[in-house]
Amino acid sequence: MRRAATEQNWYLLTLAVALALGGIALLYSASQTATGTDAAYWQFQLIWLFVALVVYAFIGVVPMRWIEKITRPAYVLSLLMLVAVLAFPAISGARSWIRFGAVGFQPSEFAKIATILVVAQWVARLKTPPHGLTALVVPAFLVGIPAALTLLQPDLGTAIVYVLLLAALCFWAGTPPVVVLLLLSPLVSVLLTFSLSLWSLYVLALGGLLFLLRPPRSTWIYVGATNLLMGIVALPLWNQLAGYQKERLLIFLQPESDPRGAGWNVIQSKVAIGSGGWFGKGFLEGTQKRLAFLPERHTDFIFSVLGEELGFLGVLVAFTLFGMLLLEGVRIAERNPDPYASTVAFGLVALMASHLAINTAMTVGMMPITGLPLPFVSKGGSFLVVCFAAVALWRKIWIERMPARR
Repeated sequence: MRRAATEQNWYLLTLAVALALGGIALLYSASQTATGTDAAYWQFQLIWLFVALVVYAFIGVVPMRWIEKITRPAYVLSLLMLVAVLAFPAISGARSWIRFGAVGFQPSEFAKIATILVVAQWVARLKTPPHGLTALVVPAFLVGIPAALTLLQPDLGTAIVYVLLLAALCFWAGTPPVVVLLLLSPLVSVLLTFSLSLWSLYVLALGGLLFLLRPPRSTWIYVGATNLLMGIVALPLWNQLAGYQKERLLIFLQPESDPRGAGWNVIQSKVAIGSGGWFGKGFLEGTQKRLAFLPERHTDFIFSVLGEELGFLGVLVAFTLFGMLLLEGVRIAERNPDPYASTVAFGLVALMASHLAINTAMTVGMMPITGLPLPFVSKGGSFLVVCFAAVALWRKIWIERMPARR
């Protein structure tokens, strides 16, 4: 049912526009370098902000029940686009873009929302919460297909986001956290296979956990077989990674091993953020940015520009705005008794939070560089539209709070 205008939650749009305008200001600053001024970046983002607001307005007039009805076609269409993008030329080593002349978009960004919608539809049909691993086969399959297609591009960062979405959506559906951890345990195995001793200790710890939990035999088989399989195929998987992806993972472990080569990006990012201090060097005054030492400052490392020029205080303001937005998304998810709408709302929170966490962590060297954009702030039309679509869905879910299904 529709609520009064006073309950329509313009608070969400205010936060989103504030972040987007702050991002445009940072993009303008990122264009001011000693090598020249390139205003195209912030102008590009301003045009896409207008497009994103049009999408926001369009979603605002579409009832949630209609969105639920087109969930499956939207998911299938997103998979078809993820297949089609593999036929387009690679850009920066990955086939992630579908381009028509000067205009292009990333299907993987829109597939994230389609995947959240289709898993939410699965949750809405559950009679009881999924407590065991066997009950998670369907969502794992639904998320696994777009994740695998994204890996073929190859886009490791976006594939990681899909995994985090699976964990968040299963948790919101009522799956115990320990079961979610067991579901994702093979991925940890892949990360630890570079050290046989660490991998062995991890497998022993998993065995101890299973002994304490005493789960069904199917759980023992899944955990044992998948973790052993990951230990065996880790090397072939490593060999399948693109050269720049291998460099990113190796440099994450020791960036100083190649300070003028592959380690340059993260080192310069850490220098930029650290030199900002409490109050920053001032808007437009960042030296790492101005001297063009900071790479990819419009996309991957826009957070570094923020830290250098506005300092800890500017970072605190940005995190406060993001926190307010995400907490409002959680509140909307909690207060909607309809399982489909509630799961969609929480899935969008997980999407934003994963991008925020991974992007900021990689700029300070806590994670490998994955190329994930900072929500609302990084240059990129596709993801900006997705961010405003998420805000529109949150607001739509809040306005049309539906009674619980029977």
